[in-house]
Amino acid sequence: MKFTDYLFEASKDIWQGYLKHPFIVEIGEGTLPKDKFKDYLVQDYLYLKEFAKVFSMGVVKAETMDEMKFFYNSIKGTMENETAIHLQYMEKLGILVKDAENLDYHLVTNSYTSYMQAISLTGSLNEIAMCTLPCTWSYYYIGKHLKEQYNDRLENNYYKEWIEMYCDEEFYKFTKEWIEYVDIACKNITEKEKNKLTEIFVKASLYEMEFWHMAYKTI
Repeated sequence: MKFTDYLFEASKDIWQGYLKHPFIVEIGEGTLPKDKFKDYLVQDYLYLKEFAKVFSMGVVKAETMDEMKFFYNSIKGTMENETAIHLQYMEKLGILVKDAENLDYHLVTNSYTSYMQAISLTGSLNEIAMCTLPCTWSYYYIGKHLKEQYNDRLENNYYKEWIEMYCDEEFYKFTKEWIEYVDIACKNITEKEKNKLTEIFVKASLYEMEFWHMAYKTI
């Protein structure tokens, strides 16, 4: 069994919970109130700003040029590609970037990003991978599910572009590269390392769930 298969099994119940979460279900149905999406969008934009800094520490700690390029490309993918859909919806909703960046981080946003940044400062490259992978991978997991579940009803769905972005070929490639990186990097880890890395991955997966809870409750 590949290490990422083991990680998925360890967090399977949490991930299946994403698909049943009312925020995700209502995005798929196109019924999510725009006020909730607006608040989520801003918090996720602020999250991605801090998320990119975690990858930056990966560049600093990398031991090879290939590792440096990998983490650098992750920064670029986050800052240029993933934020593009946020900017698109922010424009639709009348949110100026300069205004969004001056808003307060919600408690979960601050706690989650602080956790990842603490790992990036004190941990190894593998630990950095563990705290960031649930975000990228679970968004593809969600996007793919929504596309399959609601494909025949997306035409007039306000969130169509959001759904399609997270399951398109480019995002799939980005996710696949991360999964393959982790499987190679963790191929010969010890049992102690395996347990520690799994703990980080599961905790980050729980933070993802808390982010959805925050997004649905906050108006």
